[in-house]
Amino acid sequence: MKKRFIQTLTFVIISAYSLAQDIKSIDAFTIGMYKNEGFLNFYWNDKDGKVYLEIDKFDTELLYYPSLAQGVGSNDIGLDRGRLGQEHVVKFQRSGNKVLMIEPNYSYRAISEDPLERRAVEQSFAKSVHFGFEVKAETYGRVLVDLTPFLIQDAVGAIQDIARTRQGAFRLDASRSALYLPNTKNFPKNSEFEVIITLTGDNPGGYLREVVPIANIVTMHQHHSFVELPDIEADRKTKAFTPREFDPRIGYGGIEYFDYATPISEPIMKRYISRHRLQKKDPTSILSEPVKPIIYYMDPGAPEPIRSALMEGGAWWNQAYEAAGYKDAFQVKLLPADADPMDVRYNLIQWVHRSTRGWSYGASIIDPRTGEILKGKVTLGSLRVRQDFLIAQGFIGNYETDTSKVGEINQMALDRLKQLSAHEIGHTLGLPHNYISSINGRASVMDYPHPLISYANGKFDLSRAYAMGIGEYDKASIIWGYQDFPDHVNEKAELEKIVQNTLRKGLRFLTDQDARPEGSVSPSAHLWDNGGDAVTELKRVTELRKIALREFTDNKIRVNTPMSSVEEVLVPIYMFHRYQTESAAKVLGGADYNFALRGDGQVIYDPVPAAKQREAFNALMQTLTPEFLAVPDHILKMIPPRAFRYQANPREVFKRHTGLGFDPLAPAEASAAFTLRLMLNPERSARLVSQKVMKPDLPTLAEISSLMVQKLWKKPEMFKNNSYYAQIDRMVAMLFLDQLMSLANNKDAAMEARANAYGAIDDIQDWLKSNTVDGAGFARLALLKIKQFEENPDITIPTNALAAPDGAPIDPGYEWLNEDCEWK
Repeated sequence: MKKRFIQTLTFVIISAYSLAQDIKSIDAFTIGMYKNEGFLNFYWNDKDGKVYLEIDKFDTELLYYPSLAQGVGSNDIGLDRGRLGQEHVVKFQRSGNKVLMIEPNYSYRAISEDPLERRAVEQSFAKSVHFGFEVKAETYGRVLVDLTPFLIQDAVGAIQDIARTRQGAFRLDASRSALYLPNTKNFPKNSEFEVIITLTGDNPGGYLREVVPIANIVTMHQHHSFVELPDIEADRKTKAFTPREFDPRIGYGGIEYFDYATPISEPIMKRYISRHRLQKKDPTSILSEPVKPIIYYMDPGAPEPIRSALMEGGAWWNQAYEAAGYKDAFQVKLLPADADPMDVRYNLIQWVHRSTRGWSYGASIIDPRTGEILKGKVTLGSLRVRQDFLIAQGFIGNYETDTSKVGEINQMALDRLKQLSAHEIGHTLGLPHNYISSINGRASVMDYPHPLISYANGKFDLSRAYAMGIGEYDKASIIWGYQDFPDHVNEKAELEKIVQNTLRKGLRFLTDQDARPEGSVSPSAHLWDNGGDAVTELKRVTELRKIALREFTDNKIRVNTPMSSVEEVLVPIYMFHRYQTESAAKVLGGADYNFALRGDGQVIYDPVPAAKQREAFNALMQTLTPEFLAVPDHILKMIPPRAFRYQANPREVFKRHTGLGFDPLAPAEASAAFTLRLMLNPERSARLVSQKVMKPDLPTLAEISSLMVQKLWKKPEMFKNNSYYAQIDRMVAMLFLDQLMSLANNKDAAMEARANAYGAIDDIQDWLKSNTVDGAGFARLALLKIKQFEENPDITIPTNALAAPDGAPIDPGYEWLNEDCEWK
């Protein structure tokens, strides 16, 4: 046994010695290669097209994240230039001749001084190995690995995004992929690698065919970033950065994890906000300069006057930091000619181009351990300004006599860009959307603003279309999130004082979960709305729309422009009510609520008063009348079939049943179907069924649906002629019937709501059978549809209602000349 052990040991030593002889020194291996020094040194071998990474920091945490350097150009697919991937805390760990790039599991922690307690948690949950590298060379503990196979991969998940949007099945083609040296760089705190990635596939979809020269060959640039992470222990000792606990009453994004060192009497889930590092030089001073200001740099590729508007709007945030006690803590500058936007030390406002309308983005590179924002990156679409120009063109444009209006229209569009810049930068400061701020006089740039247009003295006024400056809620949120307290101050108590002061001012926070769903509860949290009362504002907006349609003429387009282009200007005017209609619909079955904490005195849940709900119902029903839905005759006469080579983007004009000719019923169909879908939303219907439990006087679904049957079906006059108004009435009635069938057959809807829908269908059937009406063909169609539905509801095909032209995103614009804002 002893002899065998000695033989084995001798073999291992000889093998190790031989292996050591095979592995060259780094200097020897890299002869003829180009060395790039920085955060992580690397070498480029021009002969084999490979990049070699030098690793000397084993078991030291750093940040890795992929991104898109050059995108696809289609908002629908979402692969935009500058899009950031998920951040990963990783470290290099050596095992013999291999180096593993390992991601520890920071979702589960033990914040404890006891190393055994921390180790128990670390060993309880899995880690992830991103890649395994073979050691190619070594010198005194420093090793060289071939990074190329790791870089030549679809790191951003483009293949999945293409598949998700049904654009085909694609795969990586390594033979058409390579390192891209011009954007492979090193900096003191980050190392950057860029690769040309080519995906090939079958049956490419329409989105790809619009933007890729050869649709089944998609080539993009993907980027890999390795970033130095802050020293947590040093920050803890010096208090240079302290994670701040999350409070749901003041909106901030951030990190969360389970802390298994928490006493059993306390919640194990921990939540902290994301924010930039910011300290006062003198925390005891009411107004102090920062130790280091937050500076954002503007992409010089943005043209004037857009560039100045974006910089001005971004600089509004300094007002909020000044309210928090900082002097010149937030600045916006033009990116210097000698600065590189890839340098992690530069927060960036990037200007991008797309072929299709799309959201803007406010993304941040965040330390997942603490929530510290290491870099803010704003992505703004270049065509966004056209939407506001188009809306203003429809309201005040006059290319016949008053060319001065162009300046007024341009100013409105630029004002929107100022607000947009502030909005997206706000995301990179840690702030989510705040969709309830419009009830407080546009108190936050983190809302989605609809242009506030007024009419007085026979003229439309655009001067107050968008608010200027940072909002009062924005100031409160920055005060809470960035206030730097002296050591002797009880931070938790002071933060609570800030919250209470914010609430006393009536400044509230509700976000995407509360506003985006069509069936959401809040009567006040909406996208693209104005005013403190959704119903009152709907009435005001519909009056503006009425005047704008009445005054709409061909002078809304330039001389020598094809008349068929009038439709593009008409669409946002005709649909001007759409967002406020959605806001008013949420008053039905709605309830006021807050992210209240026990004992803070806020309203917890209070249904909208009965009178206001019935007022909302009546206002919504007005949008279903032929007087509202009809396109004025003078407009119908000015829209011919499309001019040759001036084909419209199908997303930005009305769908139609009439082929090339403009369909007079199409706008009405799209608008009415939209309103009816909102009113009979399954979640809203369920609340209308149950809300009477809380307050007996509240309207019920039975009341609402009965009134709708009465107003939309029991109208003998609509059967008696074939006028434009009568056709609209019949179309709306059938769309209502279809919506009832959809609700009745919705397996996920509340039982009582489904039963109520069946009852309304029976009511329509009984009325048709018991009333002799003209227009028997329409009545027969309705009765036949009801009969088919009763016999087999699963195969009854409702009317395929024409969809409205695309609405949101309103901020990037109706990019008709060519075609849920996101943040992290």
